[in-house]
Amino acid sequence: MLASLKSKETYSHYFKTLKYALYVITHPFDGFWDLTHEKRGSMAAANTIVILTVIARLASLQFTSFLFQAVYWENINIFLYIASIVFPLALFCVGNWGLTTLFDGKGRLGQIYMGVSYALTPYPLIQFPLIILSNIVTRDEGAFYDVLASFTLIWCALLIICAMLEIHEFSMAKTLFFMVASLFAMAVMVFILLLFFSMISQGVAYFVSIVQEIMYRM
Repeated sequence: MLASLKSKETYSHYFKTLKYALYVITHPFDGFWDLTHEKRGSMAAANTIVILTVIARLASLQFTSFLFQAVYWENINIFLYIASIVFPLALFCVGNWGLTTLFDGKGRLGQIYMGVSYALTPYPLIQFPLIILSNIVTRDEGAFYDVLASFTLIWCALLIICAMLEIHEFSMAKTLFFMVASLFAMAVMVFILLLFFSMISQGVAYFVSIVQEIMYRM
């Protein structure tokens, strides 16, 4: 009985924090403050929003009319495509956390991830109706589709800025500076990772060649 009550409370809290995303995207300053400082959000809801964002993006590849998005599936690796969405999100969170921690940023890594995840809410909310719209309108009538698609990305970007502003308690100028700095940090981390994997692959290739040479001589 006790386990059942805890389960109900857990699900109730999850749906409450997930529903709170709708308030966050319409009242970003109060919403992001309460999201992290008043514990109105949850990691489960944040993960759900990220998953829905990935699903919405994949669905747009599959179901958006070819008039608006031509997709050649033979050139697409689904796993790499998913990584191309999730990996930049992780890099941004780590880069932003690392930089802001050095300059008295108040946000923890988990709070930054939660804020960015909630800021992505408009994407799945708008993308699914856009998929349907793309199969109804003609290309000449597609201006509304293009405007909505651009508006979605701009809305998400503005929400991310608001999230960083409230989470770190920075001024707007300082927030924008660290947003740009976070993008630079992402590029540096990608370079380091590519260098690391390049060195690993070269090391492995070297040892493989030695083993092959030994086996050949034997």
